[in-house]
Amino acid sequence: MPDALPAAAPPAACRADRPHLIRGIGLGEATALNMIDMIGVGPFITIPLIISAMGGPQAMLGWILGAFFAICDGLVWAELGAAMPGSGGSYRYLKEIYGPDRWGRLLSFLFVWQLSFSAPLSVASGCIGLARYCAYLWPGLESNWISRSYRFSPLPGSPEIFLRVSGSALLAVGVCLLAVWLLYRRITSIGALSKLLWAGVLGTVGWVIFAGVTHFNSARALDFPAGAFSLNGAFFAGLASAMLIATYDYWGYYNVCFIGEEIKDPGRNIPRALIYSILAVAVLYLVMNISVLGIIPWRELDSAAKSESRFYVMSVLMQRTYGAWAANLITVLIMWTAFASVFSLLLGYSRVPYAAALDGNYFKAFARLHPRYHFPSVSLLALGAVAAVFCFFRLADIIAALVVIRIMIQFLVQAIGVIVLRIRRPEMPRPFRMWFYPLPALLASIGFLYILSVRGREITYGLVILLAGLVIYIARSWRRGEWPFSPPAQTIGTP
Repeated sequence: MPDALPAAAPPAACRADRPHLIRGIGLGEATALNMIDMIGVGPFITIPLIISAMGGPQAMLGWILGAFFAICDGLVWAELGAAMPGSGGSYRYLKEIYGPDRWGRLLSFLFVWQLSFSAPLSVASGCIGLARYCAYLWPGLESNWISRSYRFSPLPGSPEIFLRVSGSALLAVGVCLLAVWLLYRRITSIGALSKLLWAGVLGTVGWVIFAGVTHFNSARALDFPAGAFSLNGAFFAGLASAMLIATYDYWGYYNVCFIGEEIKDPGRNIPRALIYSILAVAVLYLVMNISVLGIIPWRELDSAAKSESRFYVMSVLMQRTYGAWAANLITVLIMWTAFASVFSLLLGYSRVPYAAALDGNYFKAFARLHPRYHFPSVSLLALGAVAAVFCFFRLADIIAALVVIRIMIQFLVQAIGVIVLRIRRPEMPRPFRMWFYPLPALLASIGFLYILSVRGREITYGLVILLAGLVIYIARSWRRGEWPFSPPAQTIGTP
């Protein structure tokens, strides 16, 4: 285990007599948590969106490039997670990379601030996906009771948000609250539960792949429209949009880094869990999605995306393959899978505000641990409440917003940061070193910038969140006399 944790981590002597997190998750549980976080409901509901992005089966290029860039970025997380295996993930990494008393303090605060929005967006997307599949069993859930859009300003082309109130939205809120209730317990119980959820996830994906492969129609799967591979502006813009959706589906491989303080032998198990989960999920995704295209015509998927309905693609696949009984069963299994993802997301993200608050760099209420079960109770409840509100937004908007916001304020600065840390701290113990350094970090950065190149509206959201975070940080630092309003040596302690 490395002996160079971030300077802000409380010394062991100070922590011995206070509630602390438990190292109770082994390699198997860590890999399972990563995989259920990655798979979730994403690939089951985003196939229409990714097909619509490029207008044909050529959209599978988005899945392939998404897997490649996930591996590149996963190597960034693997090196940082093994070197700094505490709670908080990127919060801890950014602070150490850029200096805990200077820019690192600002960047780590901004990371936690954006996570207060992007993490609930991610959780809400899983809850909405579950509700969308439930609508296959009860079609009335898809009917909108209220559907309105709100613009940030009256100027033409200004960003807007869409709110939907329906039976499925209320069901999504209920799913979110159920996940919070199940997580309100000791971490060792959660490790066992994660294996059970993981088994359900693999069983669901395996059945879908078997159905698709055994009933595969190659002519349907390869029914490319005219000009599908014309390398023009529309092609590259569509590819960037397809990669954004694929990035959303692959994300989750880093979940183990947020609970690093609860992982056994983290220097070995964190990199292994990351790499194993990315490779396994990449294979599953590619086989499953190509199989779907061999049964359901891509034009039907494109129509579903544009109408914002009938996102229960796998239910339709099973209905046409085996009949109504199979469609109903796969619907229930995918709902299980979606819930497993929501469960894993809330578990990992709830540890981040806790770590920052414990460090004195976020609102101190988030530093509270449950007195009996030793988990960050305030952080869990707060993220769950915000996610419940986001359940009333449109799925496509949620996916685009969370990916762009997180790339802007987290992933880019972290990918470059692993190179900065190698230069600034060459002596730092690194149980795992990135393969082919620094190429994966540079390639990951290029991929992220390419995705951002076509997302103007969501970039506006990210800039608004970034500016708001800057204002809050500067106000807190000025009031407390911290950097940049005093030299690092004079920094006042935790609030």
